[in-house]
Amino acid sequence: MIKVIFEDNHLLVVEKPVNILSQGDDTNDKDMVNLLKQYVKEKYNKPGNVYIGLVHRLDRPVGGIMVFAKTSKAASRLSDQVRTKTFKKTYRAVIHGDMNKKEDTLKDYLYKNKKTNMVSVVNKDHKESKNAELSYKTLDKKDGFSLVEIDLKTGRPHQIRVQFASRRHPLFGDQRYGQNINKVGQQIALWSYKLEIIHPTTKEKMEFTCEPPKEYPWNLF
Repeated sequence: MIKVIFEDNHLLVVEKPVNILSQGDDTNDKDMVNLLKQYVKEKYNKPGNVYIGLVHRLDRPVGGIMVFAKTSKAASRLSDQVRTKTFKKTYRAVIHGDMNKKEDTLKDYLYKNKKTNMVSVVNKDHKESKNAELSYKTLDKKDGFSLVEIDLKTGRPHQIRVQFASRRHPLFGDQRYGQNINKVGQQIALWSYKLEIIHPTTKEKMEFTCEPPKEYPWNLF
């Protein structure tokens, strides 16, 4: 059952469970869009098709807060906010080690290899590179790990994972960019913690938070 944090006629703010797709793909595994269509259909006894607009994504292994649109008008207005960066996403992550600075802004150029689905840091002259930027602050440190809060400035694929891994501080449990240090089967410690949006019709500023699960390594902090 999906945990609903907020709902009105325009928006559905929910907690995405880990290892569920944001949107359906070739695997035909469960995905958020179809789960929420089912939820709306059952809750309001709606016949026919239900509209759920995907505005942003989370990588499959990442859990936490997401907003979906219940109308196409809300979807286009929220997508505008994503484009103009008035849609703010804050993440929390547990990383190996301790960053040199307690808080900093990380800027890189990233390239995604579509064949391997791997992202790497490249020179800005690379013809397919895209700039990537985030700010972080360290909230706590324990047992060789750090809890960081991340303000994502650009939404590139695997961005948080790659930017920290490239500085030799991969995320706990990241099988793709920290396979030398993480154990197989560990769940990645990356969580969509906070969303700040402007309501698509009332224009009211709204903020929603969702705490990471009370399990290792989150429960160290």
